Amino acid sequence: MRLPIRFATVSFVLVFTSASTPGQTGFTPLIDFAPGESYQGFDGGLYPNARNVFLGRHLADGLDQAGRIRPLDANGRPAPDGKIVLLTVGMSNTRIESSAFGDRLRSFPDRNPPLVFVNGAQGGQSAARIADPNAPYWTQVDKILAQQGVTPLQVQAVWFKEANARPTEPFPQHAEILRSQFKTIMNIIKSRYPRTAAVYASSRIYAGYATTNLNPEPFAYESGFAVKWLIEDQISGDPLLNYDPRVGPVNAAWMQWGPYMWADGTNPRSDGLIWARSDFRNDGTHPSSQGAAKVAAMLLEFFSSAPTTRLWFLRPELQVLLGDLNGDRRLNGADIDPFFLALVDPGAFARQYPNIDPVQAGDINQDGRFDGGDLEVFFRLLAGF
Repeated sequence: MRLPIRFATVSFVLVFTSASTPGQTGFTPLIDFAPGESYQGFDGGLYPNARNVFLGRHLADGLDQAGRIRPLDANGRPAPDGKIVLLTVGMSNTRIESSAFGDRLRSFPDRNPPLVFVNGAQGGQSAARIADPNAPYWTQVDKILAQQGVTPLQVQAVWFKEANARPTEPFPQHAEILRSQFKTIMNIIKSRYPRTAAVYASSRIYAGYATTNLNPEPFAYESGFAVKWLIEDQISGDPLLNYDPRVGPVNAAWMQWGPYMWADGTNPRSDGLIWARSDFRNDGTHPSSQGAAKVAAMLLEFFSSAPTTRLWFLRPELQVLLGDLNGDRRLNGADIDPFFLALVDPGAFARQYPNIDPVQAGDINQDGRFDGGDLEVFFRLLAGF
């Protein structure tokens, strides 16, 4: 049974009790909060208003940013034989998981040929350390890029996952510290890799099996709030996270959640995800090869299916622009008639547009279905785009 945690003192108790009951903590995954449920007074969900998807202007801007990602030469100029670099930024867990993702990506048949994946995560490099623009971490990332035959000006997408070592602060202070450090890191990423169009952020996996104080529960769980609040800050117009030159100085790339990977140990979350003891190394903190493979699978599913990633991650014939119901790779008024046709006469739509999947292109509210519920948000998306 999951109970909402409402008082700051409870989190201190759970740091100690989670070790005696490592299979569960009682925390609710952010994606599974019930209406009105909170964690110490804070709403769940990945995005504002306790939602797990984002709509409106932020979605339109994300599709626009993703649509700008294209092969670049070493000087950051569009080139048919250029590269699209997906870089990972983070600490040891991120490095281990990125390595497993890289292995899986090498045999993925639908990968976009210009895509180059670079694992820039490094052991021991916490958020506190890399929030310094002069930290050795960033020099090492540039060396790794060079070893892969690419340059900082070819980095266009980033998977970001960070935490701090041995945190002790109560909630929400712990998450607020991370949020501030994450904001600085977003500024550093945009400064060092100015062609970065999008950052996909994730929080920690489960840490209820931890045998050290490196980053146990509840801190791993609470890092999800740091990511949530960071993205909400951007959506609400924080100038330090602005990505739109029409609004003001560009200080960050556009952001969204990557895969949310926390589940309450052996207590299945709504999609069935669990974390077993065998998913971790002896310290209960770093993923084992089995756990890293689980993260790699979630990453591959995310990048190959999310509306803002499939536009550059997949080979061109599989790229689908959300809302593009006529298949011309643009989103405009010409999509209105086919949108209605797909709703009222699916058979006729299939005959007229045999290569368009109406769910992939038309599921604007991202609930897994194409139906009347997508109509209002379709027009909002059109207006934003």
